[in-house]
Amino acid sequence: MKRLLHLALAALLMLSLPVYAADQNDTVKIADFTQAADAAAIQNVKPVKNIIIMIGDGMGINEVGAARTALYGRGLGLTLDRLPALGQSITWSLSDDFITDSGAGGTALACGLRTLNGRIGEDRDARPLKNILELARSMGKSTGVVVTCSITHATPACFLAHVKNRSNEWEIARQICAAPADVMLGGGIEFFLPASDKRSRRDDETDLLEVLRKRGYSVLTTADELKATDFGKAKAVAGFFAPYNMRSATKRDTPLPDMVAGALQLLSRNPKGFFLMVEGSQIDGGGHGNDLQYVVDETLDFDRAVAKAVDFAEKDGNTLVVVTADHETGGLSLTETNETDGTMTAGWTGPEHTGSVVPLLAYGPNAQAFAGLHHNFHVPQLAVQGWGVKNFASFATDK
Repeated sequence: MKRLLHLALAALLMLSLPVYAADQNDTVKIADFTQAADAAAIQNVKPVKNIIIMIGDGMGINEVGAARTALYGRGLGLTLDRLPALGQSITWSLSDDFITDSGAGGTALACGLRTLNGRIGEDRDARPLKNILELARSMGKSTGVVVTCSITHATPACFLAHVKNRSNEWEIARQICAAPADVMLGGGIEFFLPASDKRSRRDDETDLLEVLRKRGYSVLTTADELKATDFGKAKAVAGFFAPYNMRSATKRDTPLPDMVAGALQLLSRNPKGFFLMVEGSQIDGGGHGNDLQYVVDETLDFDRAVAKAVDFAEKDGNTLVVVTADHETGGLSLTETNETDGTMTAGWTGPEHTGSVVPLLAYGPNAQAFAGLHHNFHVPQLAVQGWGVKNFASFATDK
């Protein structure tokens, strides 16, 4: 009798489930996202003066959960949890297995278009794409990029350069010196030094630091120089604080939150507004190494940088802050947690990127547009509607 009741209940539940069209292999069909698809227009769009996009490289939902658990043990909470709009982002690239690298993921977030792995600011056919930083400059806004990896690394490069292969960091560095950015802070000085300098990884004698100085940049290479810089008066600042990637969060003498605070001070002087991209770059390194403590330390450092942006947005009232990731790394799961002391045990699927959805959070005007499920290339498409720009991806390709 119980079995019959269970079968009847299951039949009723089946009647209430949505019906999906299946193909000949009995798999559910999904929309074709191989080309750009404009995000749905925001209803009752509010004007936005400034846009800050913050990217936790490799930061999945469980990476955030691990950082949250660690803070609970200290009686604290995440700034990420203050953001009122909560969504998720699908990070697929156009590569055969859909699993994105930071090149394709960064290009989607910068240019509003999916592409192949390895591309930097270019589509699948290697055509350069207009990115949101270039759009901001065309509108008279100030622009900046702040990261904890080399400034030539894949994600920041997608906002500053256009190359077919992310490994061409010599060319990326050259293009960065001509990019329309007012603030650039991170690592990677070895790509800006002439080949005769023993610290250089260039194969020519071009001194790109001197090129930047001639463009009017204050060029910084040490933590002391960063601390001594008056961002409230500087015209433009380029800081390179490591040969390649910067040191890990617990050892960095140029903390990401401090760099973000300086960038905001300089960029906010422009009455027309600004665009700023911030990356917590080394969460990804912890994921690749399946190192839970590394992931937690970097995610907390990134969260403190988010606090600088959200605090600014709260006071300003005209700033949209969007926080997301380019992909998840390592397949982290928390198999045991103790919220009293913040300890936890982790499981990993491996050292590589995964196809897991990642957090998508927002604060400020039009923040609710980022709630729900989106593709990563929707992020800039939605953000720039507050600037009065529609169909961003439709004019991204320079033909």
